[in-house]
Amino acid sequence: MMKRFPVVLAISLLLAVASLGSLLLGRYPVSLDDMMNFTSWSFHGCPGGKEQEMGLLQNIFLDIRLPRIIGAVMVGSALSVSGTAFQSMFINPLVSPGLLGVLAGASFGAALGMVFFNSLLWVQILAFAFGCGAVSLSMVLARFNTGDRLLMLILGGIISGAFFTALLSIVKYLADPYNQLPAIVFWLMGGLSTLTNDLLIYLSLPILASMAALMTLTPYMNALSMGDEEARSLGVHVGLVRAVLISCATLMSALTVVMAGIIGWVGLVVPHIARMLIGPDNRILIPTSALIGALYLLLMDDLSRLVFTVEIPLGILTALCGIPFFVLVLKHARKGWG
Repeated sequence: MMKRFPVVLAISLLLAVASLGSLLLGRYPVSLDDMMNFTSWSFHGCPGGKEQEMGLLQNIFLDIRLPRIIGAVMVGSALSVSGTAFQSMFINPLVSPGLLGVLAGASFGAALGMVFFNSLLWVQILAFAFGCGAVSLSMVLARFNTGDRLLMLILGGIISGAFFTALLSIVKYLADPYNQLPAIVFWLMGGLSTLTNDLLIYLSLPILASMAALMTLTPYMNALSMGDEEARSLGVHVGLVRAVLISCATLMSALTVVMAGIIGWVGLVVPHIARMLIGPDNRILIPTSALIGALYLLLMDDLSRLVFTVEIPLGILTALCGIPFFVLVLKHARKGWG
């Protein structure tokens, strides 16, 4: 594990530099001197005649850019960690956080809130509730069908995802085509433009708690990645551990939808990058995936803000960048699993 420490340190430094750079990047030009002045004024008081400049910098740094940076880091980390956990416990390199229907359920809940409540709070509540409900449905379907429990769980997730996708189509069909439908489509494209400090504070704690829980369960994940029989022979309560892992990964995935809408491909591509860099040991793979996912989504968010005169939805960029990359690494998809 110590041999891989330089890789983790290098990624951490890159993330720190990218975060600092993201504070300076935007439509309104801000220099490093402006940032240093703002930091100094925040601790030692603003000099006379600089109150207006101080207020402008505070609005840019603390109200606009910092929440987006933290949000991108949180969403990227959560999706990457949940994707890594799902791939490890299902022993499948093509598994992503949407496997059990959480993204389809959350999309339906968000669309339902936009059509019937016209309130951002209800959109977020219903997105979270139906995301968790979709995973619960897939687990119920798996429990009431005989056969390989793992295979039944995956099939249950496919059925649940298809069911909520169909419900989403019905809601889009019933939505007002001039106001509600464009809002639904924009939400499904994903983005951090509507993220606020309050929402970030409310959602960060459960995301971090779930991530910490997954990191403490990494030895059990290593056992599950060898197969259920081997895990049982090592004394692992397979059903209980898998239920806890699925619950934590689902909670994180659902909360990322509440925070930023549907962001695809991060939870599928980033675990492969991390696994090729440091191998299959989840004790180091999970934190590495979190760092790479945070860095990746932060860079994608910078591109979404700066490439064109209008902001590009973040989900579009992650798909456009994730698909060709995944094609390139497809022949190495099994690398790092041994």
